[in-house]
Amino acid sequence: MPHDHASATGPGRLAPEDAKRITGAATWASLTVAAVLVLSKAVVWWMSGSVALLASMADSILDLTASLTVFFAVRYAAEPADAEHRFGHGKAEAFASILQAMLVAVSAALLLREGIEHTWRPVEIRASGWALGVMMLSIVLTLGLLFVQTRAVDETGSVAIEGDRAHYLSDIAANLAVIAGIGGSMLGFARLDGVAALVVAAWLGWTAWEVAKRALDQLMDRELPDEERARIQELAVGQDPRIIDVHDLRTRASGPLVHIQFHLALPPEMSLEDAHEVMVECENRLLAVYPAADILIHADPHGAAEPHGGAFFQGDAGATDNGA
Repeated sequence: MPHDHASATGPGRLAPEDAKRITGAATWASLTVAAVLVLSKAVVWWMSGSVALLASMADSILDLTASLTVFFAVRYAAEPADAEHRFGHGKAEAFASILQAMLVAVSAALLLREGIEHTWRPVEIRASGWALGVMMLSIVLTLGLLFVQTRAVDETGSVAIEGDRAHYLSDIAANLAVIAGIGGSMLGFARLDGVAALVVAAWLGWTAWEVAKRALDQLMDRELPDEERARIQELAVGQDPRIIDVHDLRTRASGPLVHIQFHLALPPEMSLEDAHEVMVECENRLLAVYPAADILIHADPHGAAEPHGGAFFQGDAGATDNGA
C-alpha cells in the first residue's frame, strides 16, 4: 500500500531508522548553534557588562545543556525494544523534555531576580555595538536552526525536538527584547536593559509550561488527537466487507513510536484462520501509514461475544461497544 500523505506529521509516521536519522541531524545542528552562541555571548558580555546580554547568554547555556540531553534522548528513544523494555524506549524523549522544562523554569526565576534588580539599579553598558552585533548573529543562527528543527518535527513528531525548538522559538523574541534593551540604554534609557531581562524571564516561564505539558501528555499516555484516531479506524476497516466494526480503540504516543490497540468485530461463523487473515491485512494497512507502530488487535465474534475487558475499563468512553 502506498504511503498515506493525508497527515504526515506525528509519531509512528516514519520507520525508526528514518526518524533516528532526521532527529539526529537536528540535534547536531542544535548543539553547534548553541555552542557558537554561548561562546560569542560570553565574550561580548565580558566586554559590555549588559545584564540583558547576560540573560541571553544564560539562556544559550540552558539551550546547550538541553540540546545535549535531547542529543542522547532521541538516540536512545529510537533503539528497538529489548527484553527489559518490551514497549521500546520512546518515553526517553518525554523525560528529556521534562528536564528541559525544569531547567527553563529555574533559569526564568534567576533572570527574573536579575531583571528586577537591574531595573531599579541600572548598570552602564559598554561596547554596545558589539552586544548588538552578537544578538543579530544569534537571531540569524537561530532562524536557520528553527528551519531544521521544524522540518524534523513535521516529519517525525518528536516531542524532544519540539521541546528543544520551543527554547529557540523563545530565543527569537528574547533576543529582540535584548536588542531593544541595549538600544534603549544607548539612547539614555538605562532601565530598559533590566526590563529586557524581565521579558526574557517571562518567555522562559511560558516555554517551561508548554514543554512540560507536551511531555506529560506522553508520560500519562494521552490519546492521540481525534483526527488521528478517526484515521486509524478508517484504515483498520479499509474496504474489507468482512469487518463489521472497530471498537475499544486505545492509542498513545511514545517518542517516535505509536501504540495502537483495538477490537475487530467479525462474523461469528468465521474460522480462526480467516479471522487471522483479516487481522494481518488490517495490521498491514496501518503499518503502511504508521511504520513505527506497535499494533495489538483482538477479534470479537459480532453478536456472540460476552462483555469483557475488566472493571478498570468500564468507564472508558471508547469502550462502550464490546462487539456483542
